[in-house]
Amino acid sequence: MWDSPSTITHALSYSLRFALPLLLVYGAGAVWLGRSDPYALRNGADVLLRTLFAAVGVRGTGAFTGLLVIAALILIFIERRKRQVPIRAAPFVGMLAESVLYALLFGVVIGLLTNVLLAGIVPILAAGTNPLGSLGLPEGVVLSLGAGVYEELVFRVLLVGGFWALFRSGGLTRQRAGIFAALLAALIFSAFHYIGPYGDQWALPSFVFRFLAGLAFSALFLLRGFGITAWTHALYDIFIFASWGL
Repeated sequence: MWDSPSTITHALSYSLRFALPLLLVYGAGAVWLGRSDPYALRNGADVLLRTLFAAVGVRGTGAFTGLLVIAALILIFIERRKRQVPIRAAPFVGMLAESVLYALLFGVVIGLLTNVLLAGIVPILAAGTNPLGSLGLPEGVVLSLGAGVYEELVFRVLLVGGFWALFRSGGLTRQRAGIFAALLAALIFSAFHYIGPYGDQWALPSFVFRFLAGLAFSALFLLRGFGITAWTHALYDIFIFASWGL
C-alpha cells in the first residue's frame, strides 16, 4: 500500500515528519524576533489556536510548540503500531520538490483564474497597504512558515477534514464531500485574512484570489496530504514576500 507515491505522502510517518521543521523553525523564529514582546509577531491562525489552548492552561511558545510536537509523535506512533510504513529518504526529497513546484505555479495560475473570473480586473493582494509589507525579510520568512503550519492545520486539517467527515456522515460520496468541504473551507480561509489588526482591507479581487488559493490548498491537502500542503503554502508566502522587496 505505502509503495505508491500517491498514498505515501498521506502517511503520518511522512506527512507529519515533513511538516515538523516548519513548526520548530517558526516557533524558534517567533521567540527570537519577539523577545521584547512575545505576542508582537504571530500568524493569525497561530493566535487563534493559542487562544483556544490558553483556556485549558497551555500558555507560552515552548509549551504550545511542545504540545503540537508531542501530538504529532503520538499520531505517528499510533500509525506505526497499526501498520509499518517504510521510511526512506527519497520520498522526502520528492515531497520537497513537489512543494517548490506547486509554490511557483500557484501564484501564476490562481492569478490568471482571478483575472478571468473578474473580467480582467487585476488581482490586488494589498501588498502596498498591508502592514506586513513594512517587515524585514526575517520577519516575513517567519510569518510565512507560520502560515504554512498553522493555517494549513486550522483550515485544511481541522476545517476541510472536519467538513469532509460531516458530509460523509450525511451520506455524500467521498468525492462530493471533498468538493463541498473544500468550497466551504476556502470561503472561511479567504475571509480570515481580513480579520484582526494585521488583516487586510477587504477588496473583491483579493478575496477572490484567496478563495481560489484556499480551493487549491484544499485540493492539494486532499490529494497529497498535510506535509506537502504546509510546505507549499510556506514557500509560496516566502516567494510572495520576497517579491515585495524587488
